[in-house]
Amino acid sequence: MSAEDQLRTFVLVPGAWHGAWAWDGIVARLRGAGHQAVAVTLDGLEPDPSPDSAGANLDTHIDRVLTVLDACGPGPITLCAHSYAGLVVAGAADRSTRPIDRLVFCDAFVPADGDSWWDRVNDHYRNRAIAGVGADGRTVAPEAGKDPRRRPQPVASFLQRLRLGDGIDRVARRTFIYASGWAATPFTEQYERLRTDPEWEVHELAVAHAVYDEAPDDLLAILTDNAR
Repeated sequence: MSAEDQLRTFVLVPGAWHGAWAWDGIVARLRGAGHQAVAVTLDGLEPDPSPDSAGANLDTHIDRVLTVLDACGPGPITLCAHSYAGLVVAGAADRSTRPIDRLVFCDAFVPADGDSWWDRVNDHYRNRAIAGVGADGRTVAPEAGKDPRRRPQPVASFLQRLRLGDGIDRVARRTFIYASGWAATPFTEQYERLRTDPEWEVHELAVAHAVYDEAPDDLLAILTDNAR
């Protein structure tokens, strides 16, 4: 296979409270290696969101990713999610008319039909959501003292249940990256289940949740099949 044949398009979807900026370092690395890379900002997470975007739900976010996929050029597509966005990319893979070559769940939820973010997180995050929703009742405020680019997350995106067919199963390559270096992780059970599943590629990185910041070189190697 020639080097040109190996070049891919990466669509990167950030987790809750984050915009496309979360992926800036990885996007730069992928483009530097000759790949196409685009990061998505989901509705309501823009730098200056409109009042209407506070009503965005999981379907709204899935539709946003579908629009990006439709605009991608020819060639294989890797769709990569962080955290909450695992539900988003699973829904997009299920509904897209454009075949997805690989799904990467970067410390992200791998959902089943009927799952919601609220169902899959632990009490740490449920309590954080309850505390953060008090400001306007429509969005969950980001944690204080963190990156100022974070934006309130639309409540409905956390509560809506995912309608999912066999979309994940249709994707030939499925990868889960487990960040084991943070105490509040809700992904341990998922890691234990998937690491023995022959249909999944599983990597463990001893870093905190923001893998793209904590271990960008390791993440790049996994995305581009250069991991050791």
